[in-house]
Amino acid sequence: MRRYLLLFLPLLFACNPQKESFDESIKMDSVFTTPLGKTFEIPAPSEKLLTQYEEAKASFEANPEDVESWIWYGRRTAYLGQYHQAIDIYSKGLEKFPNDPRLYRHRGHRYISIREYDKAIADFEKAAELIQGTQDEIEPDGMPNALNIPVSSLHGNIYYHLGLAYYLTHQYEKAYLAYLKCRESGNHYDNIVSSTHWLYMIQQRLGNPAKADSLLAPIHADSTVIENQSYADLCQLYKGWMTVDSLFQEGPGSPSNDAVRYGVANWYLYHGDSAKAKQLMKELTDSKVFTSFGYLAAESDLIQIFGLK
Repeated sequence: MRRYLLLFLPLLFACNPQKESFDESIKMDSVFTTPLGKTFEIPAPSEKLLTQYEEAKASFEANPEDVESWIWYGRRTAYLGQYHQAIDIYSKGLEKFPNDPRLYRHRGHRYISIREYDKAIADFEKAAELIQGTQDEIEPDGMPNALNIPVSSLHGNIYYHLGLAYYLTHQYEKAYLAYLKCRESGNHYDNIVSSTHWLYMIQQRLGNPAKADSLLAPIHADSTVIENQSYADLCQLYKGWMTVDSLFQEGPGSPSNDAVRYGVANWYLYHGDSAKAKQLMKELTDSKVFTSFGYLAAESDLIQIFGLK
Protein backbone atom coordinates (compact mmCIF):
# COMPACT_ATOMS: atom_id res chain seq x y z
CA MET A 1 0.00 0.00 0.00
CA ARG A 2 2.80 2.42 0.81
CA ARG A 3 3.76 2.85 -2.82
CA TYR A 4 0.31 4.27 -3.48
CA LEU A 5 0.39 6.83 -0.67
CA LEU A 6 1.86 9.50 -2.90
CA LEU A 7 -1.21 9.34 -5.12
CA PHE A 8 -3.32 10.71 -2.29
CA LEU A 9 -1.08 13.64 -1.38
CA PRO A 10 -2.76 16.09 -3.78
CA LEU A 11 -6.05 15.37 -2.02
CA LEU A 12 -4.47 16.14 1.33
CA PHE A 13 -3.05 19.44 0.15
CA ALA A 14 -6.12 20.43 -1.83
CA CYS A 15 -8.27 20.64 1.30
CA ASN A 16 -8.07 24.31 2.23
CA PRO A 17 -7.42 25.24 5.87
CA GLN A 18 -10.47 26.76 7.52
CA LYS A 19 -8.93 30.18 8.09
CA GLU A 20 -6.17 30.32 5.52
CA SER A 21 -6.24 29.29 1.87
CA PHE A 22 -3.52 28.26 -0.54
CA ASP A 23 -3.31 28.23 -4.29
CA GLU A 24 -4.85 24.93 -5.33
CA SER A 25 -3.22 25.21 -8.75
CA ILE A 26 0.18 24.38 -7.28
CA LYS A 27 1.38 21.18 -8.88
CA MET A 28 2.35 18.43 -6.50
CA ASP A 29 5.86 17.11 -7.04
CA SER A 30 6.17 13.42 -7.85
CA VAL A 31 9.61 13.60 -9.47
CA PHE A 32 12.63 15.86 -9.22
CA THR A 33 15.11 16.58 -12.01
CA THR A 34 18.55 17.75 -10.94
CA PRO A 35 20.69 20.31 -12.80
CA LEU A 36 22.67 17.37 -14.19
CA GLY A 37 19.50 16.02 -15.80
CA LYS A 38 19.05 13.11 -13.41
CA THR A 39 15.40 12.42 -12.60
CA PHE A 40 14.36 10.83 -9.32
CA GLU A 41 10.96 9.80 -8.07
CA ILE A 42 10.00 11.42 -4.79
CA PRO A 43 9.51 8.37 -2.58
CA ALA A 44 6.12 7.62 -1.10
CA PRO A 45 6.13 8.79 2.52
CA SER A 46 5.73 6.41 5.41
CA GLU A 47 2.48 6.28 7.32
CA LYS A 48 4.28 7.93 10.23
CA LEU A 49 5.32 10.92 8.10
CA LEU A 50 1.81 11.24 6.69
CA THR A 51 0.31 11.14 10.17
CA GLN A 52 2.74 13.79 11.39
CA TYR A 53 1.89 15.93 8.37
CA GLU A 54 -1.83 15.60 8.99
CA GLU A 55 -1.38 16.52 12.65
CA ALA A 56 0.66 19.61 11.73
CA LYS A 57 -1.93 20.62 9.15
CA ALA A 58 -4.75 20.23 11.67
CA SER A 59 -2.82 22.28 14.21
CA PHE A 60 -2.29 24.98 11.62
CA GLU A 61 -5.96 25.05 10.72
CA ALA A 62 -6.84 25.44 14.39
CA ASN A 63 -4.14 28.03 15.14
CA PRO A 64 -3.40 30.13 12.04
CA GLU A 65 -2.36 33.08 14.22
CA ASP A 66 0.41 31.03 15.81
CA VAL A 67 3.68 31.25 13.89
CA GLU A 68 4.76 27.88 15.30
CA SER A 69 1.87 26.23 13.45
CA TRP A 70 3.10 27.73 10.15
CA ILE A 71 6.65 26.55 10.82
CA TRP A 72 5.64 22.97 11.58
CA TYR A 73 3.12 22.83 8.74
CA GLY A 74 5.93 23.80 6.39
CA ARG A 75 8.44 21.42 7.95
CA ARG A 76 6.13 18.42 7.84
CA THR A 77 5.24 19.25 4.24
CA ALA A 78 8.93 19.36 3.30
CA TYR A 79 9.54 16.00 4.97
CA LEU A 80 7.12 14.53 2.41
CA GLY A 81 9.42 15.79 -0.34
CA GLN A 82 6.98 18.56 -1.28
CA TYR A 83 9.54 21.37 -1.25
CA HIS A 84 7.69 23.81 -3.50
CA GLN A 85 4.55 23.49 -1.40
CA ALA A 86 6.59 24.01 1.79
CA ILE A 87 8.13 27.16 0.30
CA ASP A 88 4.63 28.42 -0.48
CA ILE A 89 3.56 27.83 3.12
CA TYR A 90 6.57 29.72 4.48
CA SER A 91 6.03 32.54 2.01
CA LYS A 92 2.43 33.02 3.07
CA GLY A 93 3.53 32.76 6.68
CA LEU A 94 5.97 35.59 6.08
CA GLU A 95 3.10 37.77 4.89
CA LYS A 96 1.69 37.50 8.41
CA PHE A 97 4.98 37.33 10.34
CA PRO A 98 7.51 39.28 8.24
CA ASN A 99 10.06 39.60 11.04
CA ASP A 100 10.27 36.01 12.22
CA PRO A 101 13.75 34.67 11.33
CA ARG A 102 12.60 31.06 11.62
CA LEU A 103 10.38 31.33 8.56
CA TYR A 104 13.27 32.71 6.52
CA ARG A 105 15.58 30.01 7.88
CA HIS A 106 13.25 27.15 6.90
CA ARG A 107 12.27 28.62 3.55
CA GLY A 108 15.94 29.15 2.76
CA HIS A 109 16.66 25.50 3.50
CA ARG A 110 14.01 24.43 0.99
CA TYR A 111 15.29 26.85 -1.61
CA ILE A 112 18.58 24.96 -1.23
CA SER A 113 16.73 21.67 -1.76
CA ILE A 114 15.39 22.86 -5.13
CA ARG A 115 18.72 24.50 -6.11
CA GLU A 116 17.52 28.11 -5.97
CA TYR A 117 20.65 29.19 -4.17
CA ASP A 118 20.39 32.95 -4.67
CA LYS A 119 16.95 32.94 -3.06
CA ALA A 120 18.30 30.80 -0.24
CA ILE A 121 21.13 33.25 0.37
CA ALA A 122 18.70 36.17 0.45
CA ASP A 123 16.56 34.36 3.04
CA PHE A 124 19.47 33.39 5.27
CA GLU A 125 20.99 36.85 5.08
CA LYS A 126 17.63 38.28 6.16
CA ALA A 127 17.37 35.73 8.96
CA ALA A 128 20.90 36.61 10.11
CA GLU A 129 19.92 40.27 10.16
CA LEU A 130 16.81 39.55 12.24
CA ILE A 131 18.66 37.56 14.93
CA GLN A 132 21.18 40.29 15.66
CA GLY A 133 21.02 41.16 19.35
CA THR A 134 18.70 38.26 20.18
CA GLN A 135 19.35 35.29 22.43
CA ASP A 136 19.98 32.00 20.67
CA GLU A 137 17.56 29.12 21.18
CA ILE A 138 17.66 25.37 20.69
CA GLU A 139 15.87 24.37 17.51
CA PRO A 140 13.57 21.37 17.99
CA ASP A 141 14.21 18.41 15.73
CA GLY A 142 11.60 17.29 13.24
CA MET A 143 13.38 13.96 12.90
CA PRO A 144 14.97 13.38 16.34
CA ASN A 145 18.23 11.49 16.79
CA ALA A 146 18.42 8.21 18.70
CA LEU A 147 18.88 10.02 22.03
CA ASN A 148 16.13 12.54 21.27
CA ILE A 149 18.54 15.36 22.14
CA PRO A 150 18.49 18.40 19.82
CA VAL A 151 22.06 19.40 18.96
CA SER A 152 21.55 22.57 16.93
CA SER A 153 20.28 26.08 17.54
CA LEU A 154 18.45 28.70 15.53
CA HIS A 155 21.49 30.95 15.15
CA GLY A 156 23.75 28.02 14.35
CA ASN A 157 21.39 26.66 11.71
CA ILE A 158 20.99 30.04 10.05
CA TYR A 159 24.74 30.49 9.70
CA TYR A 160 25.32 26.83 8.80
CA HIS A 161 22.86 26.92 5.91
CA LEU A 162 24.02 30.39 4.83
CA GLY A 163 27.55 29.02 4.67
CA LEU A 164 26.33 26.04 2.68
CA ALA A 165 24.49 28.24 0.17
CA TYR A 166 27.61 30.37 -0.29
CA TYR A 167 29.72 27.21 -0.68
CA LEU A 168 27.37 25.78 -3.29
CA THR A 169 27.73 28.99 -5.30
CA HIS A 170 31.52 28.86 -4.78
CA GLN A 171 31.65 32.07 -2.73
CA TYR A 172 34.26 30.58 -0.42
CA GLU A 173 35.27 33.67 1.54
CA LYS A 174 31.65 34.40 2.45
CA ALA A 175 31.07 30.73 3.25
CA TYR A 176 34.09 30.77 5.55
CA LEU A 177 32.80 33.76 7.55
CA ALA A 178 29.35 32.20 7.86
CA TYR A 179 30.75 28.91 9.15
CA LEU A 180 32.93 30.76 11.65
CA LYS A 181 29.80 32.37 13.05
CA CYS A 182 28.14 28.96 13.07
CA ARG A 183 31.00 27.44 15.09
CA GLU A 184 30.95 30.38 17.49
CA SER A 185 27.20 29.98 18.04
CA GLY A 186 27.45 27.02 20.40
CA ASN A 187 29.81 24.68 22.21
CA HIS A 188 28.01 21.42 21.46
CA TYR A 189 30.55 19.08 19.89
CA ASP A 190 28.15 18.13 17.08
CA ASN A 191 28.18 21.81 16.06
CA ILE A 192 31.96 21.98 16.37
CA VAL A 193 32.64 19.03 14.05
CA SER A 194 30.07 20.00 11.40
CA SER A 195 31.24 23.60 11.10
CA THR A 196 34.93 22.68 11.35
CA HIS A 197 34.55 20.21 8.48
CA TRP A 198 33.33 22.96 6.15
CA LEU A 199 35.83 25.52 7.46
CA TYR A 200 38.68 23.09 6.77
CA MET A 201 37.48 22.23 3.26
CA ILE A 202 37.02 25.91 2.39
CA GLN A 203 40.55 26.86 3.36
CA GLN A 204 41.92 23.88 1.44
CA ARG A 205 39.91 25.07 -1.57
CA LEU A 206 41.42 28.52 -1.15
CA GLY A 207 44.93 27.03 -1.16
CA ASN A 208 45.62 27.67 2.53
CA PRO A 209 46.51 24.25 3.99
CA ALA A 210 48.28 25.69 7.04
CA LYS A 211 45.24 27.78 7.93
CA ALA A 212 43.03 24.76 7.31
CA ASP A 213 45.09 22.74 9.78
CA SER A 214 44.89 25.52 12.37
CA LEU A 215 41.11 25.31 12.30
CA LEU A 216 41.26 21.72 13.61
CA ALA A 217 42.33 22.82 17.11
CA PRO A 218 38.89 22.12 18.69
CA ILE A 219 38.87 18.52 17.40
CA HIS A 220 39.62 15.86 20.02
CA ALA A 221 39.85 12.11 19.62
CA ASP A 222 37.91 11.32 22.80
CA SER A 223 34.98 13.71 22.27
CA THR A 224 31.49 12.29 21.82
CA VAL A 225 29.04 13.20 19.08
CA ILE A 226 25.36 12.39 18.98
CA GLU A 227 24.40 12.63 15.32
CA ASN A 228 27.27 14.16 13.32
CA GLN A 229 29.57 11.15 13.38
CA SER A 230 30.33 11.51 9.67
CA TYR A 231 31.68 15.02 10.19
CA ALA A 232 33.61 13.87 13.26
CA ASP A 233 35.22 11.08 11.22
CA LEU A 234 36.13 13.50 8.44
CA CYS A 235 37.74 15.84 10.95
CA GLN A 236 39.78 12.88 12.23
CA LEU A 237 40.85 12.23 8.64
CA TYR A 238 42.01 15.84 8.39
CA LYS A 239 43.92 15.44 11.67
CA GLY A 240 45.65 12.32 10.31
CA TRP A 241 43.98 10.02 12.85
CA MET A 242 42.06 8.05 10.21
CA THR A 243 42.93 6.90 6.71
CA VAL A 244 40.81 7.43 3.61
CA ASP A 245 40.44 3.67 3.16
CA SER A 246 39.10 3.19 6.68
CA LEU A 247 36.71 6.09 6.31
CA PHE A 248 35.15 5.51 2.92
CA GLN A 249 31.68 3.97 3.18
CA GLU A 250 30.13 1.69 0.64
CA GLY A 251 26.41 1.22 0.33
CA PRO A 252 23.28 3.11 -0.65
CA GLY A 253 23.16 6.86 -0.44
CA SER A 254 22.13 8.53 2.79
CA PRO A 255 22.79 12.03 4.15
CA SER A 256 25.44 10.56 6.46
CA ASN A 257 27.12 8.44 3.80
CA ASP A 258 26.97 11.27 1.29
CA ALA A 259 28.72 13.63 3.70
CA VAL A 260 31.62 11.19 3.98
CA ARG A 261 31.68 10.41 0.27
CA TYR A 262 31.81 14.09 -0.64
CA GLY A 263 34.43 14.81 2.02
CA VAL A 264 36.64 12.03 0.66
CA ALA A 265 36.10 13.17 -2.95
CA ASN A 266 37.02 16.70 -1.99
CA TRP A 267 40.07 15.40 -0.09
CA TYR A 268 41.32 13.86 -3.33
CA LEU A 269 40.60 17.08 -5.20
CA TYR A 270 42.70 19.36 -3.01
CA HIS A 271 45.42 16.73 -2.84
CA GLY A 272 45.79 16.87 -6.61
CA ASP A 273 43.92 13.77 -7.78
CA SER A 274 41.13 15.47 -9.71
CA ALA A 275 40.34 12.33 -11.72
CA LYS A 276 39.57 10.35 -8.55
CA ALA A 277 37.61 13.28 -7.14
CA LYS A 278 35.50 13.53 -10.27
CA GLN A 279 34.85 9.78 -10.29
CA LEU A 280 33.67 9.78 -6.68
CA MET A 281 31.49 12.83 -7.19
CA LYS A 282 29.85 11.28 -10.25
CA GLU A 283 29.16 8.11 -8.29
CA LEU A 284 27.68 10.15 -5.46
CA THR A 285 25.27 11.92 -7.79
CA ASP A 286 23.91 8.58 -8.93
CA SER A 287 22.53 8.04 -5.43
CA LYS A 288 18.89 8.78 -4.68
CA VAL A 289 19.32 11.18 -1.76
CA PHE A 290 19.34 14.16 -4.09
CA THR A 291 18.89 16.77 -1.34
CA SER A 292 21.69 15.66 0.98
CA PHE A 293 24.34 18.32 1.41
CA GLY A 294 27.05 15.99 0.15
CA TYR A 295 25.03 15.34 -3.00
CA LEU A 296 24.43 19.06 -3.54
CA ALA A 297 28.11 19.90 -3.11
CA ALA A 298 29.23 17.14 -5.48
CA GLU A 299 26.66 18.22 -8.05
CA SER A 300 27.78 21.85 -7.82
CA ASP A 301 31.45 20.89 -8.20
CA LEU A 302 30.76 18.66 -11.19
CA ILE A 303 29.07 21.60 -12.91
CA GLN A 304 31.30 24.47 -11.83
CA ILE A 305 34.72 22.77 -11.60
CA PHE A 306 34.47 19.87 -14.04
CA GLY A 307 32.08 21.46 -16.54
CA LEU A 308 29.44 18.72 -16.57
CA LYS A 309 25.95 19.62 -17.77
